[in-house]
Parts: sequence; C-alpha cells; structure tokens
Amino acid sequence: MPTNFLLDKDGPVATLTFNRPERRNCMTGEMMLEMERLLLDLRDERGLRVLIVTGAGSSFSAGADVSKLKGVTDHAERQRIFREAGRRLPAIIGRCFEAMTHLDQLVIGAVNGYAVGGGWAIALGCDFVLAAEDAEFWVPEVDLGVPFGGFPVKELAARVGPWRAKEIAIGCHRYKASELYAMGLVNRVEKRAELMVAAQTLAREMAAKAPRAVRMTKADINSVFFGIR
Repeated sequence: MPTNFLLDKDGPVATLTFNRPERRNCMTGEMMLEMERLLLDLRDERGLRVLIVTGAGSSFSAGADVSKLKGVTDHAERQRIFREAGRRLPAIIGRCFEAMTHLDQLVIGAVNGYAVGGGWAIALGCDFVLAAEDAEFWVPEVDLGVPFGGFPVKELAARVGPWRAKEIAIGCHRYKASELYAMGLVNRVEKRAELMVAAQTLAREMAAKAPRAVRMTKADINSVFFGIR
C-alpha cells in the first residue's frame, strides 16, 4: 500500500496525492521510487482514462527534502548539503516524469500550492496543469549548486524557448500562477477552493473521449518535445 501517497480511484479517473503535508510534500528518494512504481502500475489499469496529480495540505510539492539546511547560513555548506541530499533524486524524478509522458492515460496536475524544483518538474510532465491562484513555482537548484536538467528542463525550453527557459532555470526566480499562465505553462488558474472541482470536471470531460484517439494524439504531441521514442 502507498505510504507517501494517497491513491483514489473513481471509475475512469484516479487521483494520486502527495501525502507528506507536514513537510510540504517534500521529496525523498524512497518517496519518488514509490511514485514510479504507482505510475507503472496505473499504466496497465484497464478502464483508467485520466490521472489527477495533486498535493495534500497547502503545497503540491516543495521539491527535495532538505530539512538538514535548516539553520545553515553558510552558502557553500548549504550547497554541499543540498548536493548530498539530492544525489539520487534527480534521476528518479526524471523517471517519474518519463513515466507520466508514456502513460496512455492523460495526466492533470492540480497544483494547489508550492511547486518547487522537482515538484515543478512533475507538474511539467503532466498533460494539463491547473493551478491555484496563490500557487508559486520556482527552481532553486542552480542557486544551490546543482543543475536543473534532464527531460523536464528540455520540455521547459521547448515550450517557452531557450531565453525564457534559461531565465527560469538559471535565474531561480519565483513565479505566480498568473505569470505562468501568460507564458503558456499553465492551462488555467483557479481559486484554491475550486481547484479540485475544476480538475475533476476536466478529468470527466477527457475521460469521455475515445481512448485510442487520445493515446495517439498525446504521443504525437509529446514527440515534438521529446523526439520519437
């Protein structure tokens, strides 16, 4: 049974919820291996058409669990701790990102709060992104001495172009949901209280469409970003 996630299935729609609200759904290697296993299991779920990914509490996911950084003010030491804490994590997050793009089902990200670093990477792997109006997005990796790379940053560049992608990934600025909507990185901005209702409504609409046509169309569109795989 999932320990770091809640998984709810309702007919053709499933909801996968990051479930570490006390840590703002920060990611550990064990947690993301669990997510990868769940995604691979859901891939073969007969009758499942749409997956919603969201977070418990006030965050979608605040990225890597770097609780050891608390109280550390020396920049070089913060970089060392972050590199050590996240040594395996980017590769596992990248595999989760790939798993979502390879799902026959559509994936809706319901970003209910902070989407930081790996959390934003997971949102980038979704087919649709709905964000609460007070959600915030940023990637702090470069400021902490590690690259923000792999498939997520390549998709980011494909969507917004190289200059804007460098500004986001290297500049490490924070962005509001409305700013990302203007860039085309968010489909809709919703009031927080209405976010999950909007995600469920969209999920039901998408679930009613012909699955083979959805699968082939998703694959063709994804090939623009990731190449023919």
